[in-house]
Amino acid sequence: MVYATATGGPVISAWAAVSPLGLHGADFSTGLRSGRRAAGPLDPEEWSVPFQEACLVPDFHIKQILGRKGTRSMDRATGLAVTALGRLLTDGDAAGERLPGVGEDTGVALGTSTGSAQSIMDFTRDSLVSERPFFVDPARFPNTVMNRAAGQSAIWHGLKGPNTTVAGGRATGLLTLQYALRLQRAGRAGTVLCGAVEEFSSARAWLEWHARADGDTAAVLGEGAAVWLLEPEESAREHGRGGLVDVAGVEFGFAADPERARTVLAEVVRRLLDRTGTEAGRLWAVADSQAPGAEGEAERAALAEVLGGHEPLRVSAADSIGDTYAASAAFQIAAVLALAERREAAPGSPALVTSVDRDGVVGAALLRTRPHATTQP
Repeated sequence: MVYATATGGPVISAWAAVSPLGLHGADFSTGLRSGRRAAGPLDPEEWSVPFQEACLVPDFHIKQILGRKGTRSMDRATGLAVTALGRLLTDGDAAGERLPGVGEDTGVALGTSTGSAQSIMDFTRDSLVSERPFFVDPARFPNTVMNRAAGQSAIWHGLKGPNTTVAGGRATGLLTLQYALRLQRAGRAGTVLCGAVEEFSSARAWLEWHARADGDTAAVLGEGAAVWLLEPEESAREHGRGGLVDVAGVEFGFAADPERARTVLAEVVRRLLDRTGTEAGRLWAVADSQAPGAEGEAERAALAEVLGGHEPLRVSAADSIGDTYAASAAFQIAAVLALAERREAAPGSPALVTSVDRDGVVGAALLRTRPHATTQP
């Protein structure tokens, strides 16, 4: 599905990231620019996992960041999402003043994988090993539901607009962007906060270990949340936000197996470029998912096929923050926004974001830089 950009069309005017590079968007932007790798060794006393290193958000302690009230049973995925949306809503304002024009009717479209795999497994385990199956902590049950992070984020920040959780593997960030655009087109919401979150946990590590192909152990797991503000151009201009990028289009396909992924992604990208009137040779930047294994190889081959001899700037997030799975496409978009914010391309320059998931979802988005940029939290 493609949404053509026109006057008054959708723009992304602010963003925030809580990542292994730091708790602020500026940390993410600076870390990417320097090429810093956030991976570090895991303490075997703390983590019972089949990996020796991971990319963890540094100094992320929920009670220290969000306070003790309302956080006793909050899991890591929810804490990351609540923190990232809080940074976005206040635009880094130390006084906590909310971004103008972002009221309680603002919508939320947040992506995840299964929610918190650790919370699901811990709650299930408690019901099995306790003296009685119902001897569980009821306060922790909400963490087992996939929409916990999105719902709690809305409650925490007083957002009463449409609230949606999207799960689509590695392409989740693109799917949440598409869903937010549909909310706008249907008149359900004018302003939407969207993005995705992924946590690192023992449960996720073991699930990933068993899901990987034999011998595929290279990718280091990461975590974090990347979110952005999607609003009509008139709203951004009215509230003094020039906007970072126009959302020119989003397109999806499905590949039944990795062998088909190359062909399907090439078709998706060509269709997207054609419907948005963009020549492959004019692409300023490409942010691919850097998926491990056969999917990543198919993605790189498809892009090489479509681009021909053209070599746009390659925007890499996974090299620095690891494999953030459900949040990977959201971080790819954030990486493009970080570059647009620094005005590293002329206004109107198109950037391509692509994703290939092992479950078959193939997606791409085209973003165009705008004349003005804003400072991010």
